[in-house]
Amino acid sequence: MSVLDHRALNRATLARQFLLRRTGLPPLEVTEHLVGLQAQTPHTWYVGLWARVAGCRPADVADLLTSRQAVRMALMRSTIHFVSAADAVALRPLVQPALDRDLFRNSTHGRWTRELDTDAVVAAGREILAERPRTPAELGEALLERWPDNDPAALAYMVRNLLPVVQIPPRGVWKRSGRTTHAPLDEWVDAPARTASLETLVLRYLAAYGPATVQDIQMWCGLTKLSEIAERLRLVEFAGGYLDLPDAPRPDPDTPAPVRFLYDFDNLLLSHKDRSRFVTDEFRTKAVTPHGPVPHPVLVDGVTAAAWTVEKNHGEATLVVRTFLPLSAADRDAATAEGLDLLAFLEPDAAHCVRFDAVP
Repeated sequence: MSVLDHRALNRATLARQFLLRRTGLPPLEVTEHLVGLQAQTPHTWYVGLWARVAGCRPADVADLLTSRQAVRMALMRSTIHFVSAADAVALRPLVQPALDRDLFRNSTHGRWTRELDTDAVVAAGREILAERPRTPAELGEALLERWPDNDPAALAYMVRNLLPVVQIPPRGVWKRSGRTTHAPLDEWVDAPARTASLETLVLRYLAAYGPATVQDIQMWCGLTKLSEIAERLRLVEFAGGYLDLPDAPRPDPDTPAPVRFLYDFDNLLLSHKDRSRFVTDEFRTKAVTPHGPVPHPVLVDGVTAAAWTVEKNHGEATLVVRTFLPLSAADRDAATAEGLDLLAFLEPDAAHCVRFDAVP
């Protein structure tokens, strides 16, 4: 049985993520290939498409939300994802068990929801949201009138997890702000039903994140017991339990990997149980802190060698690159060029500068 080392896994996944070479495909098509982008922050996920799509502009992505071709909603791992409207309709029923588990095992809301008539709460929630979109606080207060001995936040969270709802614009629209406001998915979008199955979900995951183990797939989607699903598919098997599509790209491990700036919740780094194909020990120990912000990674030669932030002062935007591994002169030049392009995307009206800070 063939063996795939970390570098082979790294290059294969980077190729499928359009991180070895940017693609000219439209952002919506790329979003569907990636099976969505984790988007629990309002705007940082735009960088995920910029890193993958040649000539990507924030306005083009924002238009997908305002035109309702795409939405932000709770999906894989019960986290907010940016997905096409068609995928929202297709994927939500498949990942519902993950949202159920999150709801009823939730340390904050679980104790309030376990004894409730879930069907009644969801029906009431749909009725309230059908009148007009509501914030979670507004929804919770409206539900509290019918369940006065409960917690309004828990009631709203139950609807969020059991009724497919979307976060409507302006929330998530580039450079705009807005409170989280929910509307029912089936009233917000007019997407045709798309045939979906767990088998399709596994195949799409491998096309975007493989090669991978069953445990990796389950980590990504939040579902369990997918071994039987994988066994029914015609997949290539590698040593260590790695599975893959027969014709998927697996580049030579020595293929050069360009510098890439990722965002804080990029699925590339969250979609495998074993993340060592990308995440270095130095990044885990120096960039990730227990109670600090989630770092924005920088990939150098395909691995997390640095983290980035933007400092703004008097009309100048400085991209600060905190390095955890030594960078060659060529790597620093490549990171500078890529960083200036990122600043042009993030802060087009500012003066731009890139600074490197080595972390001991």
